[in-house]
Amino acid sequence: MTAPTDRDLEIIAAQLGREPRGVLAVAYRTPDGLPAVVKTAPRLPDGTPFPTLYYLTDPRLTAEASRQESAGVMREMTERLGADPALAAAYRAAHESYLAERDDIESLGTDFTGGGMPDRVKCLHVLIAHSLAKGYGLNPFGDEAVAIAADHGLRGKAIPADWPKYERTKEDR
Repeated sequence: MTAPTDRDLEIIAAQLGREPRGVLAVAYRTPDGLPAVVKTAPRLPDGTPFPTLYYLTDPRLTAEASRQESAGVMREMTERLGADPALAAAYRAAHESYLAERDDIESLGTDFTGGGMPDRVKCLHVLIAHSLAKGYGLNPFGDEAVAIAADHGLRGKAIPADWPKYERTKEDR
């Protein structure tokens, strides 16, 4: 993570189509060095609570998250969450880590984190941002969505070339 430069903020504004708000850091850069995930303050400059600690800004990644959502990936993930206690525990741990990190900055007095954590999968944008910011191994569904994105043409472009592949098992199909 790095403090955002003026140039980063210009790029992020162009990516979002608006001025970024509450940016604390660039949490992930694409392989070509562009900001793609920002770490945001739990409260925006105007005082509005903003529980989304990691926010996806790269248009390639946001488009891919939307594509996966419309393809039913969230529904499949939520179904697996209810059937796999180990997966549910790992997802809960990701939620708890996210919440603790945000609360270390400022507590909002809520246990809402984003992406549906820890009980369902609601927003792949948040989960992808979390995994890219923190690296592989913390958020199982974020990791999976990033792997799907990598295999959908973004490996080495918006996603690290060495991001692990997601291998579906018979139970996942």
